[in-house]
Amino acid sequence: MATSSQHCVSTAPNTSLERVDRAFLSDEAEHVAFLRSQLEADQGIWGDVSEDAVELVRRVRVGARDVSAMEAFMRQYDLSSEEGVILMCLAEALLRIPDNDTAEKLISDKLSDAHWEAHLGKSESVFVNASTWGLMLTGKVVRLGQDKKSDLGGVMGRLVARSGEPMIRLAIRQAMKIMGHQYVMGRTIDEALERSKKKDNRRFRYSFDMLGEAALTAHDAERYRQAYHQAIEHLATHQASQGDSVSIESAPSISVKLSALHPRYHPDQSERVIRELVPVVLQLAQLAQSHQVALTLDAEEAERLHLSLAIFAQVLGHPTLAGWDGLGLALQAYQKRAWYVIDYLGELARETGHRIPIRLVKGAYWDTEIKYAQMEGLAGYPVFTRKASTDLSYLACARKLLADPEAFYPQFATHNAHTICAIRAFAGDHHAYEYQRLHGMGVELYDEVLADDRFVDACRVYAPVGAHKDLLPYLVRRLLENGANTSFVNRIVDESISPEEVVTDPLAELDQVAQIPHPKIPLPIDLYGASRPNSTGINLASLEGQQSVAAGYAACHEKTWMGGYRGACSIPSATNSSVYSPFNTKELVGTVDWVSAESVSEVGAAALAAQ
Repeated sequence: MATSSQHCVSTAPNTSLERVDRAFLSDEAEHVAFLRSQLEADQGIWGDVSEDAVELVRRVRVGARDVSAMEAFMRQYDLSSEEGVILMCLAEALLRIPDNDTAEKLISDKLSDAHWEAHLGKSESVFVNASTWGLMLTGKVVRLGQDKKSDLGGVMGRLVARSGEPMIRLAIRQAMKIMGHQYVMGRTIDEALERSKKKDNRRFRYSFDMLGEAALTAHDAERYRQAYHQAIEHLATHQASQGDSVSIESAPSISVKLSALHPRYHPDQSERVIRELVPVVLQLAQLAQSHQVALTLDAEEAERLHLSLAIFAQVLGHPTLAGWDGLGLALQAYQKRAWYVIDYLGELARETGHRIPIRLVKGAYWDTEIKYAQMEGLAGYPVFTRKASTDLSYLACARKLLADPEAFYPQFATHNAHTICAIRAFAGDHHAYEYQRLHGMGVELYDEVLADDRFVDACRVYAPVGAHKDLLPYLVRRLLENGANTSFVNRIVDESISPEEVVTDPLAELDQVAQIPHPKIPLPIDLYGASRPNSTGINLASLEGQQSVAAGYAACHEKTWMGGYRGACSIPSATNSSVYSPFNTKELVGTVDWVSAESVSEVGAAALAAQ
């Protein structure tokens, strides 16, 4: 792959940015030990934090007796059960299957494999038990329909199946719409705003995210840009109709996904992306500034971090945004670089005179990061391989953000009771921060937090907005989080697990760990075992990797290469052509000598004679 120094995000020396880069694939055990050392001074608070968190879990369980029908259904069919996986596959697939015949064949194949009767009567919800009964009967009907040995049974089964499977198809699609309502705030920004004003929703702040994945074309990018632009204007109209003047911290915000605004949002296109995308983001920021709406740049995959930081820095430093502290950034604690990114952003805040809102999250692309590092043959992983290490990183980063209130307005996105209580202990009397939760998740937990005077009463809901066709990627991530039997959202309401088990102190958990990193997640080079080392790649997403390739390129840049036939003969060239770089079509690489077609046999004979 051709590259040049122009690909580098930044060629200017920057000590804090270089520290960020060096931590990209740093040794996990060493970094965990470093993070632990940063929290040693707070060891005296951990006992109280755990006790407060256990009590918080108990209160949540008391208040969560009357859950919604869909929540009860998801808890019964979580992703630790075969039946939950089947329903997940069905729901995911039915959104993408255009014709009914294929959909019904899929239902027939999937529903007949599961043991629905094992779930009958296990839930207190009438809705869940009725749904289980329907799934159980349908599964039996499908099995009858596939039974070729019994003529009567087969005929009857197929007759019922023909009437039953379309009903199941419609039911599952309806269930997806219900789940969409559970996790998506509204189909449009107006619908989401209306919902945010209803009943208990009024006590929350909101950050609206226009659903959609990375843009694949310039047309996609323009469509997303218009959606963000319109969303900001709708929020401004809504704010004006309320008649209340709010601070930028409490104002509603829009979350922007940079990869949705450019179809080539990748580190190997950094120069082009920065040139073309900075003006787009700046225009959105200026619009948000004029309407007193906050704007947050969402987190992306690890390979895009430097590019995101470069764009954020250029937009934040623009003179037209002076005095406006509404431009924020999401930071993923599961990346080893998170601690050092805070250093870099702190310096940036002081250089530009801004106070930066930072949404601290744990991270949602862990599987992707692990697989990508293995595919590329990197020297390590950009993320931690143990959940306790990520939790530790989150707490260390939270404490660091709280310690610098002039540079940061911290926004802590978490559904973990221990994390919430630890942040309260770190903050003490400092209340200039907020909690955040995902729409449709953690409702019972934050009901208790907001009702407790000991906690800060500011909580923002991350509220996705989009049509049904844009729902799938986001919904799959939420279902995986909410349905996994290891998720805190799932465990906090599971009465079979004691509150003490639910509340895990990452420091205590790491004390019980024999090995860091996780022994079942080998380094990319050891992916295939000791007998077959994985091929080693270059980390082109890191500044060091880019500079290494650029140095190699520069060493060859001045050379002019000559190509031609090989052989022990002196046949004159018939033609001569120039070869230009595919990366830069104006750059001459060298020349190629061509012989005539009539001379090919002579060249071949000379080559054989030379062997």
